[in-house]
Amino acid sequence: MSLTKILIYFAPVAILGLIAMGCSAPAVEMGKPAPDFQLPGLNGEKVNLSDFKGKPVVLNFWAGWCRPCEEEMPYLQQVYEEWSDQKLVVLTVNLGDSPSQVSQFMQSHQLSLPVLLDTKQSLAQEYNVVSIPTTFFIDKDGIVRAKIIGSFRSKQAIETKINQIVP
Repeated sequence: MSLTKILIYFAPVAILGLIAMGCSAPAVEMGKPAPDFQLPGLNGEKVNLSDFKGKPVVLNFWAGWCRPCEEEMPYLQQVYEEWSDQKLVVLTVNLGDSPSQVSQFMQSHQLSLPVLLDTKQSLAQEYNVVSIPTTFFIDKDGIVRAKIIGSFRSKQAIETKINQIVP
């Protein structure tokens, strides 16, 4: 692997690791309630995690400059399209990009899944996200059932985790 590829893959880890060093938030614990939050969506509408009580949630943290995030987005889009009618909520949380950057990213990749904007990375700190992409799988009762650090290489890999939270 070339130095450039190494830097592209590990830059998200290094940058978020430095950000997290100043953060004293405890890690989100498996089997415990997911912290509620309110963030603006790309459309400007405020979204609360508690709005989805009674539905399982896939919560994915990403950034436009993160190559592994970019690589897994088509799989998240497929899950969003195929599972939304089964009462599964897919939320993606962009870390630090401007709304125009996020819009451009979504358009250039032909993505329509919901995006929340964590411009100051406060939610990422609350969830103790130290590397991206990071994905949380939250059951219908709001309990965190899984946390996956790193990108998914297929839709099936995501669905394996979804099956742990969808009754």
